[in-house]
Amino acid sequence: MDYETFISTVSQRSGLPREQAEAFTHATLATLAERITRGEADDLASELPKALKESLVSPTPEAEGFGLDEFVNRVSTRARTSPEVAREGVAAVLSTVREAVSGGEFRHVLSQLPKEFEELIHTPA
Repeated sequence: MDYETFISTVSQRSGLPREQAEAFTHATLATLAERITRGEADDLASELPKALKESLVSPTPEAEGFGLDEFVNRVSTRARTSPEVAREGVAAVLSTVREAVSGGEFRHVLSQLPKEFEELIHTPA
């Protein structure tokens, strides 16, 4: 999946304008990089469009241990929007990541996240 298709898919899923979908995509991936190990963030980045790789640079080798609510709050702050809108944006971005990468890679990412993330992704965005 190329960058434009990725952003357009997030926009369609979230109902947000393209610019906001792009901001949510980068905010979600930056937050994800904090939540998963650096090695996993690097593996995920290798399967995504080049323009998304910068957002997946992990600040530390270890994953930070926080749940979905904190994840959404961090995305909300980065994207400068409400947590309610951020939750929809996160669901749209992670659902698009699921389609853009191999099934095995997505399972590896999910294995580092609490179960509530999987439930969010399977909820229609």
